[in-house]
Amino acid sequence: MNGNNLDQVRRTNLSTVLRLVHENGAPSRAWLTRQTGLNRSTIAALVAELAQRELVVESEPDPTNQVGRPSPVIRPNERTVAITVHPELDAVDIGLVALGGRVLRRVHFETSGIPTAEETVDIVTSVLAGMKAELDGYRIVGIGLAVPGLVRDSDGVVSVAPHLGWNDEPLAALLGAATGYPVASANDANAGAIAESIFGAGRGISELIYLNGGASGIGGGVISRGELLRGTSGFAGEIGHTLVTSAGVECHCGAWGCLETEVSRQPLLEALGLPRGDAERLDDVLLAAFAPGASPQASLTELVERQLGFLGVALGNTANVFNPRMIVLGGFLGSLYGAAPGILDAAFQKRTMAAVHDGIVITRAGLGSNILLIGAAELAFAELFRNPTA
Repeated sequence: MNGNNLDQVRRTNLSTVLRLVHENGAPSRAWLTRQTGLNRSTIAALVAELAQRELVVESEPDPTNQVGRPSPVIRPNERTVAITVHPELDAVDIGLVALGGRVLRRVHFETSGIPTAEETVDIVTSVLAGMKAELDGYRIVGIGLAVPGLVRDSDGVVSVAPHLGWNDEPLAALLGAATGYPVASANDANAGAIAESIFGAGRGISELIYLNGGASGIGGGVISRGELLRGTSGFAGEIGHTLVTSAGVECHCGAWGCLETEVSRQPLLEALGLPRGDAERLDDVLLAAFAPGASPQASLTELVERQLGFLGVALGNTANVFNPRMIVLGGFLGSLYGAAPGILDAAFQKRTMAAVHDGIVITRAGLGSNILLIGAAELAFAELFRNPTA
């Protein structure tokens, strides 16, 4: 084997070990040896190089919790971080996420109107300037951008983000030029699907559908055989534009009766008496309204039942196509399901072939409000995992 091949093998092994540490928190060196099939001396050398590159931290385990000779524990170095950006109708979220998936900081910057791509860049650069003293203590690998719209794989251009009014916006390139950091971008629901499959409710599930409900509508991401299903241009997973009723209203996409026109967050906020910008309280207030012994208003009950019925139609159709093991609901969709799970389960079963329905688990997202920040960080970390020596 020549030198080039040896270097490639080493980079591949470094990538494998780094990803295992990132996704599993604090594995032991012995566990890494078993998982990779590499010998102990090779694992020790790989861990030492990753530690030298400030990507992992090696420490001795607590001897009181060990049987036999303890093995050193390897943790992600949380000084290596990604900046994350998620623009929405009424705010831009900026996050700082460490290797290992822990959210270190989140800034929710509310806007007076729908931000343009240029305004989004200005907001991000201003927030980062204000955090300069804090950021100086970290190694920043790049920016992960999660957008509620169609993002082209080839160049990161936002082809269309209809609720934001964006068309062919090179937001990733603009952010990169303004900040000097490399920027990786994707649809926000795709980012959420990645996050849930690694750290959330879908951990270890190779066939998964994730639906995200936010101010900009409903997006979807599909994990198949453990990988994100991207499609030709990166636009796969637009479950929000599944037909759920032929008697529905016109959607911005030009069709009628799409899921996201019939199931949306704003009517729920209005029915609960919450202002548009108070989506953070939606979960608590909605679940309290449907708690055992509570008596929700008839209009609220009707709204929840109607939205869950349409959601069941979309999920049934999607399950028949993709045959997943799990369906994960995030954002307001998780709140909606939590309020009356039996209604959705019944509607879903009615629309799904029996052979497909058996064994499917529907659940709420496990990462809560941090899901899109963590997913966006995975976009930024991807290049580091491909080549930790870069």
